[in-house]
Amino acid sequence: MFSKKQIWQLMIPLMVEQLLTVTVGIADSMMVSVAGEAAVSGVSLVDSLNNLILGIMAALATGGAVVCSQYIGKRQKENACQAANQLLLTSVVLALLITGIMLLGGRGLLQLIFGSTETTVLDHAFIYTVIIVLTYPFMAVYNSAAALFRSMGNSRISMLVSILMNAVNISLNAVLIFGFHMGVAGAAAATLAARIVGSILMLSMIHQQKHEIHIADLQKIRPNLSMIRRILYIGIPTGLENGMFQLGRILVLSLAASFGTVSIMANAVAGSLCAFMIIPGTAVSLAMVTIVGQCIGAERVDLARRYTNLLLLLSVAMIGVVSAVIVLLRPFLLGLYHMSPEAYEIANRLMFWHFILGTFMWPLAFNLPNALRAGNDVKYTMTVSMLSMWICRVAFSYLLARRFELGLYGIWIAMFTDWLARIVCFVVRYRDNRWCQKRLI
Repeated sequence: MFSKKQIWQLMIPLMVEQLLTVTVGIADSMMVSVAGEAAVSGVSLVDSLNNLILGIMAALATGGAVVCSQYIGKRQKENACQAANQLLLTSVVLALLITGIMLLGGRGLLQLIFGSTETTVLDHAFIYTVIIVLTYPFMAVYNSAAALFRSMGNSRISMLVSILMNAVNISLNAVLIFGFHMGVAGAAAATLAARIVGSILMLSMIHQQKHEIHIADLQKIRPNLSMIRRILYIGIPTGLENGMFQLGRILVLSLAASFGTVSIMANAVAGSLCAFMIIPGTAVSLAMVTIVGQCIGAERVDLARRYTNLLLLLSVAMIGVVSAVIVLLRPFLLGLYHMSPEAYEIANRLMFWHFILGTFMWPLAFNLPNALRAGNDVKYTMTVSMLSMWICRVAFSYLLARRFELGLYGIWIAMFTDWLARIVCFVVRYRDNRWCQKRLI
């Protein structure tokens, strides 16, 4: 169903897009770092909360992508377009609801989550939050349209829009942070402007009827409960999984924050640079939904397995190469940040750990479950991911970091333990046939 050329045409734009996303995140941190470690730490804390919200919205987009991919595999284009309409409607409504809750919660919500954080860090976090939550509805539009293009095997359009978004973001960052000295407020405002531009462009693109999947007249979209249920069948378990995963990370980050600004800074920098290492793997995860979803829709489980094995091998190879380059460059990369020698040493060591373990563990822990989701096996992946997160990562983090006094190192050891538990469960499930026997459409 997919030639090697088609797979690379899907994968390469996804990798470019992920690279741009991570690069802008790091550029934000670097530019904000001129305002001090407290500013960087505040942005880092809010970004962890952002990842929770965006993860939930991305899960809904994944649900829509799986449904549309399977309809394409069955050659039912009209139903695929109907699913696209319902995905956009549901995503925007959810984003508006979350935005309202975040604005009403305000500083009190941040204090509830990061109560033990230093006051100066919390001040920066609040300023950043007030502006960044306004981007959620625009990200809902962007994510929905991008997921729909991916389900058609077209990731080039979202890549091109992402390039423009990032150019707007970086340019406005420079103007607002360095020119107008707006600090974290400038970084948030630049992100808001970029996401507005991106959402408008993506919506105009997906509206064009020349595409296999397109969204018709927006004023005529009405709720279709049966189609929404299909999307939510994938979206809700995936959203719960992503939400609990990110919530667990926030609790762990709150634990790291209790060790002081040095630990927050080291964790933020190491996490940002390690995100570069897994860019190829993240692209593979997105491609897995399209490729496996279309195979399942066409009732070709044999091809679904063949492509899954191929994509896992590609992920390991590409993560290994990228990680090796970043590890070799880490003295230069770490030197770009304004941080203390203590934070530098901790971040340096954590990056090396990630290179050694992440190359082989990350693809099996995070790529493989996306193949299971594309085969409609969402409840199993949700259960495993949530139990592994709370038992291995959260509980072990508190045990190792506090009881055994390993600090930030204990938190990262617990993370690797979480990966190992996920690998065992997902590999066992993949070797069974139950993951691809559930019907969705």
